[in-house]
Amino acid sequence: MTRRDESARPDQTAPGAAGGDRPYRAGFACFVGRPNAGKSTLTNAIVGQKIAITSSKPQTTRHVIRAVLHRPDSQLVLVDTPGLHRPRTLLGERLNDLVRSTWSEVDVIGLCVPANEPVGRGDRFITGELAELKATVLAVVTKTDLVDKKRLAEQLLAVSEMGEFADVVPVSAVSGHQVDTLVEVMTGYLPPSPQLYPDDMLTEDPEQVLVAELVREAALEGVRDELPHSIAVIVEEMIPEGQVMKIYADVYVERPSQKAIVIGHRGSRLKDVGTRARRQIEELLGTRVYLDLHVRVAKDWQRDPKQLRRLGF
Repeated sequence: MTRRDESARPDQTAPGAAGGDRPYRAGFACFVGRPNAGKSTLTNAIVGQKIAITSSKPQTTRHVIRAVLHRPDSQLVLVDTPGLHRPRTLLGERLNDLVRSTWSEVDVIGLCVPANEPVGRGDRFITGELAELKATVLAVVTKTDLVDKKRLAEQLLAVSEMGEFADVVPVSAVSGHQVDTLVEVMTGYLPPSPQLYPDDMLTEDPEQVLVAELVREAALEGVRDELPHSIAVIVEEMIPEGQVMKIYADVYVERPSQKAIVIGHRGSRLKDVGTRARRQIEELLGTRVYLDLHVRVAKDWQRDPKQLRRLGF
């Protein structure tokens, strides 16, 4: 097992190494780990554009988002997945199923473990599950900007001792430290393959899914701790009119009391959500946006199979 630092690069003569006359490589990779381990932030940092939503609240990601990184010698398709967790609802069970089905289909898996949190039972549990898979498994120690060198060295050793990893790579998505190194390592383990996606494609996901996720991210900011998992967003219509994209979206919660929280006093919170979401959506779409938001109650939707289907789960 090896640890990469800034000066290290995959051995040019090794199988799957970068450089030289290496064949073109393309394939799928994903980051896994406990909720809030920095997976979505890392995905965005690698692609260089906001594809996956991020939040300080755990279990933010709900959909599998595929982001495509184009390089001269390779194409890395990053699959952003929810965090594996102990499910308390039918939604939680379905999200875990989604994670495991993704694991079985990718070529490279990066197990994300935050540098600023002790290795725990959850990390060891996921490591054990990954050991059964065919994919190449790397350990990625995230959030290195939050610790000093001594703490980082201790964490790298603790992570290395959890299992057999092809590489252990420390990285900070926030500062950009070692992001390029991580990409180099990951693409080195992809199979030789023709290009999978056209040059101009950054994600294969419909714009409506990405727009709904950006609205949900804005709605997650500043709400009470019990609310994040109760929020879902559906974009009903996206209508181009001249230079403006008109977007009509519904924000779903589970109880009338939650609706009041999301809307805020005289609609102040919902207006703030709309302003923040609109800025992000305009950046994503490259056009002016008119955003119309409505908050609706779908009682206990996380536990209702019929409502889950309607909300896209």
